[in-house]
Amino acid sequence: MIKRHLEVKLRQWAGEYPVITVTGPRQSGKTTLCRAVFNEKPYVSLEDLDNREFARVDPRGFLADFPQGAVIDEVQYVPDLISYIQTLVDEKQQNGMFILTGSRQFEMMETVSQSLAGRTAVARLLPFSLGELYGSAEDLSLDKLLYTGFYPRIHDQHLNPSEALSFYVSTYLERDVRQILSVTDLGRFETFLRLCAGRTGQLLNMQSIGNQCGITHNTVKSWLTVLQASGIIKLLQPWHANIGKRLVKSPKLYFLDTGLVCFLLGIHKIAHLQGHPLRGALFETLIVSEAYKQQNHAGLSEQLWFYRDSNGNEVDLLTGTELALNAYEIKSSMTVSSDFFKGLAVLERNLGALESKSIIYAGDKQMTRQETKIIPWQAMKGVFIWS
Repeated sequence: MIKRHLEVKLRQWAGEYPVITVTGPRQSGKTTLCRAVFNEKPYVSLEDLDNREFARVDPRGFLADFPQGAVIDEVQYVPDLISYIQTLVDEKQQNGMFILTGSRQFEMMETVSQSLAGRTAVARLLPFSLGELYGSAEDLSLDKLLYTGFYPRIHDQHLNPSEALSFYVSTYLERDVRQILSVTDLGRFETFLRLCAGRTGQLLNMQSIGNQCGITHNTVKSWLTVLQASGIIKLLQPWHANIGKRLVKSPKLYFLDTGLVCFLLGIHKIAHLQGHPLRGALFETLIVSEAYKQQNHAGLSEQLWFYRDSNGNEVDLLTGTELALNAYEIKSSMTVSSDFFKGLAVLERNLGALESKSIIYAGDKQMTRQETKIIPWQAMKGVFIWS
């Protein structure tokens, strides 16, 4: 099993909280990770209809089979069980008793937040990060990386990415979207997905998406909310500090897996990426999703933004805090150009001194220019984590 960075936090939290709740998209590796880290605990999945019915009809009897706790998979299928777990852990006063996982965060977290407040650590596991999967990634083809994506099963089973992601989309549509949103026209929702994929790395324009898809503004908003809660997309918010300039208020839309974007865009061969008009957006998606994964897998509260003012000056990614802000420009070029530094200079004039300035690019040389770190994409491991 490929070691997941979240394992460190799971072991820590198991000594501090009676329950650990692990969320994340389907096929991100939640079950594999939890069974490996807590291999001394019994495992039960509520995907199994018999287990689900037992837990629903007789929750006390179900939990009596696990006096020292258990790993309970897909717990959102029996939300009432969580209240009984609360009662049990309050009686036992023992840390690390139950490990709960679920792919449908929308339903799961509402019950968890009500019943287990103060009793559970909440972890979010996303598909592999670059550092988890490839280490230094020195000899890796960028186009192969963008095309294949990071879903664990594709790598574990050496699957064809286009085929595997086709099945993933079909399963996701059938199991999650239809049940959560009562979507009857799955074809229209798939069109919506493909329209969103074509806008990865762009400012979100819900009216444009709705007009092209033939759905209302509220429907677009609702579907985006579910995609984000399901770990398919990330809506990156603009920097919110009051710096005396009018800033863009719309978020930017990013998918969290470039392989999924490639499939939705009809890119079914690595060679199709050469010269593709969205290759730059895919590269930017790779970097932003990597930042999101690194922070989540380190157990950090997410602190990611972008900067764009009314004059069109933009910096692709900001991390850190208001007192220690790190700024990153993301460029798919293999050559560093003087134009790369302009947005960072504007940002520094408006905000004052930054904690750090960096350019992440598609080249392979690491250097410093104009007090700015030049970072090859292969060297991103741990870049977006701070203590």
